Amino acid sequence: MDEVSPYLESGRAWIALSIPRGYGSGLAAGRTETVQIVADGSDANSAGLSLGYATSLIAGYAQELTIRRAEANGLGSQPATALIASGQPASGRIELRVRVWFNPRLISRDFMIPGIVALLLLVITSNLSSMAIVREREVGTLEQLNVTPLLRLELVVGKLLPYAFVGLIDVALVLAVSTFWFEVPFRGSLVLLIGMTCIYLLSTLGLGLLISTISSTQQQAMMTTTFMFLLPMIYLSGFVFPIENMPEVIQWVTYLIPLRYFLVILRSLFLKGVGLEAFWPDALALTAWGLAVLTLAIFRSSKRAA
Repeated sequence: MDEVSPYLESGRAWIALSIPRGYGSGLAAGRTETVQIVADGSDANSAGLSLGYATSLIAGYAQELTIRRAEANGLGSQPATALIASGQPASGRIELRVRVWFNPRLISRDFMIPGIVALLLLVITSNLSSMAIVREREVGTLEQLNVTPLLRLELVVGKLLPYAFVGLIDVALVLAVSTFWFEVPFRGSLVLLIGMTCIYLLSTLGLGLLISTISSTQQQAMMTTTFMFLLPMIYLSGFVFPIENMPEVIQWVTYLIPLRYFLVILRSLFLKGVGLEAFWPDALALTAWGLAVLTLAIFRSSKRAA
């Protein structure tokens, strides 16, 4: 199955058909040939639909072969029984074998719960960090911070660091519940998961801080975070609907959503147990997104450098 390796490393869902050598000549000689379908079962719903289509196509093709053989022998519209009754050699049959990788039982929760980890982290840390600067402005203490010797970067780090710890604690709790309560397998590296989570926090905390710098009140910050950013990210990230089923224009828009990349990373770590070499493009894009939005938020903050 060397042909499957590029799809495995891409972090995307796939289905493969393995046809043995000598397949055509074996069928022509009346032998039974085995065909194997190998599917990525990490997305149980998509895998189930794909396997259904594939098995239907193969069954239809096998029936068509039988009909052609019967017609070639002039046996009319009852191919199987006519061949047996006439003493003609039976046509070759196709034996189908199905193998599902990563989620053999096609359990949907194994696909959804890693996505919930990313979603909770986005909602909690973005909402909390969106209050960081606007709260100080609303209660009138921002000017006091402006006259302190703190640098702009130091102020931002001081505001976001507690929320980063909250996010890491949330990830630990959800990881424990998903593994021990829901029995979702975790096959990857825990160290790599923590590292990717810290990179993801750059995006969520930076986004919340950026919203905080452009908002006047805490209510405005919360509404902006929820309706302008969180809802579009949830629907366009691939968490609810497969990105491949979206219009092409929307698919290009999804590249601007950090949740898209973290979903691929989490599901790869949970179900496939792959390393950084399998999803490094997603990790690189997530890092670039986080650094860009955090840098913009720092420059947008009203604290002057000393």
